[in-house]
Order: sequence, then C-alpha cells, then structure tokens
Amino acid sequence: MITRPIPVVLAWSGGKDSTLALADLRADARYNVIGGVTAVTPAFDRVSIHGIRRSVLRAQSRAIGLPIVEAALESPSSNDAYEAAWAAALGAAAEQFGAFRHVAYGDLFLEDVRAYRNAQLARLGLEPVYPLWGRPTHALARQFIESGYEAYLTCVDTTQLAPSFAGRRYDAELLADLPVSVDPCAERGEFHTLTVAGPVFAERILVTAGERVLRDERFQYCDFSLNGLLRPAK
Repeated sequence: MITRPIPVVLAWSGGKDSTLALADLRADARYNVIGGVTAVTPAFDRVSIHGIRRSVLRAQSRAIGLPIVEAALESPSSNDAYEAAWAAALGAAAEQFGAFRHVAYGDLFLEDVRAYRNAQLARLGLEPVYPLWGRPTHALARQFIESGYEAYLTCVDTTQLAPSFAGRRYDAELLADLPVSVDPCAERGEFHTLTVAGPVFAERILVTAGERVLRDERFQYCDFSLNGLLRPAK
C-alpha cells in the first residue's frame, strides 16, 4: 500500500527556527510542505515582530521554493484581530495550495504557546505539527550554524539582551557572547532572526544592514535591505 505524504503548510517567520522546521519537514517522507503563511504588518511593510522587509520575505519565498500567503495585521493588533487574520490567511492558503489539514510551527519548548496554537487550529478544524519540539536548543543552535546557514539578528528585546546584538550574524561567536540567561534559540523572545542562505536555499539572499531603530522603548531593530539573489556556482 502506497501512503501519500501529508500536505502541510508551514508558519514561516523568515528566521532560523522556521528554516530548521522546513528542512526537517522536507527530510521527512511523511510530509509534503505545500506552502507557507507569514504574519505581515502592511503599515510597516514588514514581517510582524521580526521586522523583515516584505521584499526580503518574497526573496526568501523564491530562494526556498515555498509560495507564501500573508496574514495582514494592523499595528497594534489585538489577539482577536490576529486570530481572524491568521484564519483568513489559512483559508487563502487552501485556495491557493490545495486542501490541507496540518500546519507546522518551529516552536521548541514553550507549553503555553503550543497550547494556544493547538486551540486556535482546533477551532479551524486543523492539526498542528511541531518538527523541532523538545530538541535541546544548544544543539539546535549548533546544528543551524554547522549546517551552513547564514542568519542575522533583526530584533533584540533590550530587557533581555544588549541592543548591540541587533544586526549581528548568528554564528558561533554570537553564541559564545550570549549571557547564560538567554536561550541560544531565543525561544523566550530574546531576539529574532533573518535567514538568507543555507541548505534549503537555492539562492543566497544578498542583504545590507542599515538603520537601527528602538521601538516601544524596548525592541532594538536593525533593518536589512535587499540587494538581490545569487545562485551559487556549481
């Protein structure tokens, strides 16, 4: 009996954890990743929370070969508004990609976040997939770096980490510099990342670090603008 892979849509943030989740799902014969959904704030023209420009998000979509539907959020956005936007985006994903019952997330260990997602999907008649759940974050961080991925910190929560970390490359040197109180995968929101190259990328996304902005007297952002895509030489 031939079992077809389960179609799954990935909650794509543009950062390292969703990158690893995509790699894991693509390596698992049980799943077929048919598309992604990303929360975007049109007023800022950026991925919500991460601060990644939409132009860079679209370059990621091309480079990883993953069509992406945007869940448009107001700023600020209420929880009800977020859930409505996410539900609408998942509905649009079904129309664009075809029927699916599973949505994958790059969450690692926060039980309250997992419970929230489970309840949200249950109301929509969908089921969650957590390919990275429970894996030691120090090992995951090393795996990301040693696998050849390239990422940068786009946002830092200055109540947990010095603002100077914004804009830095996510590499072994950065991990060594992190305070012991900071999770190396930033699962508690200590920082957010932008992935621009690595094994799941057919093209390297060329970006330039630019303006640094402090928002809400707490979140230090570093802007990364798109310079193009580069297909590696064979």
